[in-house]
Amino acid sequence: MSSDNVQTLSDLKQIQPPAPAAIIIYEQKLDALGRAYATGKRKNAVARVWLKPGSGKITVNGRDSVVYFARPVLRMLIGQPFGVANRANQFDVICTVSGGGLSGQAGAVRHGISRALIHYEPGLRPVLKQGGFITRDPRVVERKKYGKRKARRSFQFSKR
Repeated sequence: MSSDNVQTLSDLKQIQPPAPAAIIIYEQKLDALGRAYATGKRKNAVARVWLKPGSGKITVNGRDSVVYFARPVLRMLIGQPFGVANRANQFDVICTVSGGGLSGQAGAVRHGISRALIHYEPGLRPVLKQGGFITRDPRVVERKKYGKRKARRSFQFSKR
C-alpha cells in the first residue's frame, strides 16, 4: 500500500456531485385514425388492442366482451384499468386475442388496454404503474420433467 493516494477533506469539497438523471417525458402515440395501439401478453396469450374515444364498448375478436368473456370475473378483470384511471365508458376498445385460455386472454387484454391508455394519455402512467397494470405478469406454466407425471407430480407409488 502506498501513501501517495491520501485525500484530505478539502479534496472532497472539489468533487462535483453527479448531474441529475434526465427526466423522461412520455408523448402521445396515435395512428392515422386517432387510435392508440398496444400489445398485451399473459401466459401464452397475446392481445392486440386499439383504443379510441367512444362510449365504452369492448369488442374482442369481433364479438362483444360480454359474449366472449362469459364469466363476470374476466369482464371485471379487463375493466380494471379504466376504473383505476377514472376513464370508465370513455373509450371504445377493439382487440384481437390469440393463444392461451380464457383467463390468460383476459389478462392479455387487460395488459394491452393499460399500455394503450398510456399511449393515448401519458399522464395516466403513474396511476397505472402503481396499480401494477403495466408490468407483464412473468408467471408461465412450468415445463414437464422426465420421470415425472407433470412438472412436479410423481407417478403413484406402488408398494406391491
